[in-house]
Amino acid sequence: MNVADSQRLASELERLGHHAASDPDQADILVVNTCVVRQSAEDKGLNRLMTLRSVKEQNPDKVIGVMGCMVGVRDPLYMRKRLPFVDVFMPPSEPGPMVTFLSDVHAEAEALEQETAAREQRDALQNGDLILPVQEQGALVSAHVPVVYGCSHACSFCIIPFRRGIERSRSVGEIVAHVRSLALQGVKEVTLLGQIVDRYGKDIPDGPDLADLLRIVHDVAEETGLERIRFLTSHPNWMTDKLLDTVAELPRVMPHIEVPVQAGDDEVLRRMKRGYTADDYRRLIANIRARIPDVAINTDIIVGFPGETREQFMETYNLLAELKLDKAHLARYSPRPHTVSARSMEDDVPEEEKKYRHEMLDALQAEVVAEINQRFLGQVLPVLIEEQHRGKWRGRTPHNKLVFFEDPGDWHGKVVDLEITWTGPWSMQGRMPVKQRENAPDIILIS
Repeated sequence: MNVADSQRLASELERLGHHAASDPDQADILVVNTCVVRQSAEDKGLNRLMTLRSVKEQNPDKVIGVMGCMVGVRDPLYMRKRLPFVDVFMPPSEPGPMVTFLSDVHAEAEALEQETAAREQRDALQNGDLILPVQEQGALVSAHVPVVYGCSHACSFCIIPFRRGIERSRSVGEIVAHVRSLALQGVKEVTLLGQIVDRYGKDIPDGPDLADLLRIVHDVAEETGLERIRFLTSHPNWMTDKLLDTVAELPRVMPHIEVPVQAGDDEVLRRMKRGYTADDYRRLIANIRARIPDVAINTDIIVGFPGETREQFMETYNLLAELKLDKAHLARYSPRPHTVSARSMEDDVPEEEKKYRHEMLDALQAEVVAEINQRFLGQVLPVLIEEQHRGKWRGRTPHNKLVFFEDPGDWHGKVVDLEITWTGPWSMQGRMPVKQRENAPDIILIS
């Protein structure tokens, strides 16, 4: 979501006549987009901001901005007191304060022209249109499209509802315009985003749901040449058979599901306010696999939640070992302000114990994923090539598996059929089984 917000802000700034600087030291405008889901993320953002204090003191004309969840939807006064050298505070997904500030500080003769440009950009964004920043036009292969802002579910550990506000769905028209504009600028894959993406449309009476939206976006993909569609993140309580059957039916929607479990013990899940049991999650995974052949399933897990005993943690370990999921995003619990767990539960699992549990799951998942990926050895898979990395092309399979291969051709943004020659837990290596270079001249033999 932050990547999408940054693209939106960069687009507005370019509409005002600015362009991206290759070196932050040379920039006239510096913006730090922040995350506060975990304490480490908040610390990282704050530390980066504090390094800009001296920059502002030495260069008073530089504009310093902070965006995202550290500001939150309420723009609290304490942020301005804590960071007095920051010029602009922008809530998540809201670049307007920066546009207004820049309009105010420019000469009066330029202000009207800039405000007109800003208004046109805001109108375009309200209609879903997005012009990518110049440095990403033609280079960006995969892009994110928010479809649901905020969240109203309020798990006991999660700060997102407080920072990003209540759940609110974008209109189909906005989303379609957004996707179409990205496709026309060369993007080949879009990921529809929501804190609980399965709840798309729940706040709109008689509105479309996520399955309906996927069908509409799929039609746009067929019209524009968009190759792939993904969505995240799902919640076990809101994943319907209709949605799963839609994923299975639409060829451009990838067989890749992100559905966090967070813990494998029922008492821990209850204190997390997740609304399901471990057995509910088991049945959901079985249903997903039954309805979407050859699906890849990813999950999220928090270790060291308040009150979690070693025995309760082992329930999570055993669940992962049993289900053999394609990827597990692991995090050590850290209390976040204003959440239920921070207010009413003691953070009583020692940090060393959290680290130990994290390492146990990480080692288990490495074994599981290595076993899963090995089945691809020798297969030919369609890989969407995103970029070059250390002399090799890098891309992803429909299951979102990372694949590297070497070839002198230009494969950026293309879907290439690759034979998998090596597999590991975190990536795979491939080669082109048959050379099929674009626009290769015909060879005519004359005897």
